[in-house]
Amino acid sequence: MTLDRNTKALVTGASSGIGEATARALRAKGVRVYAAARRLDRLKKLAEETGCIPVQLDVRDREAVMAFGKEQPVDILVNNAGLGRALGAMWTAGLEDIETTVDTNVTAALIMIKAVLPGMIERGRGHIVNVSSVTALYPLPMALYGATKGAIHKLCRDLRQELQGAGIRVTEISPGRVISEFYNVAVDDDEQRQKITETHCEDLLASDIAHAIVYCVDAPWRVNVSQMEIVPTEQTYGGAQFVPFKGRDS
Repeated sequence: MTLDRNTKALVTGASSGIGEATARALRAKGVRVYAAARRLDRLKKLAEETGCIPVQLDVRDREAVMAFGKEQPVDILVNNAGLGRALGAMWTAGLEDIETTVDTNVTAALIMIKAVLPGMIERGRGHIVNVSSVTALYPLPMALYGATKGAIHKLCRDLRQELQGAGIRVTEISPGRVISEFYNVAVDDDEQRQKITETHCEDLLASDIAHAIVYCVDAPWRVNVSQMEIVPTEQTYGGAQFVPFKGRDS
């Protein structure tokens, strides 16, 4: 897909982090960008700086999402809005944290796709970019968040199958640690947040992910980047762990 002023893109979660950086990167290519998020004040500032179109939208508002899909046909959807709650352990998670995480990361992403896909199919062109996580690919001690991103990983693979012959591309972006506001929302305890975030390593920038997304959507039509895993040079995943159970002999 050739990116220019005739290309329309919807970026969710555009008020900060990866979403904001992606809106900026697409605007730099001349794309007409609908930058969607709940925080309208931040979107207005982004619009002043980039020329994007601010859209105050809560991705969990299903009626509003469906209405936008009917009113504003887009060529590119960057399904980026998401959050993490209860990163400590599933058994200590509040029910509200579970519901909010699943609804935002999975249900809202599905409905957003449902909202824009009919138009894409009718026009015979489009690109769905789902921002997942390395937690979808590797076992990590954050079961709730990992489960939601694992759902997005499977969604991308299955959606590609469903859209055979439709001329629509699907891409999964799986970032590792990125400097963003993610942990400010995910972790309430200041001490725990500091322990998690202070790695003394160089994390990815949101712009690193944004440039990768632009590469995927700007690739020749014949190219579908199905999945891209992006991690800091100083960060690795996988391997085995051995943790003795202290109560084994009691």
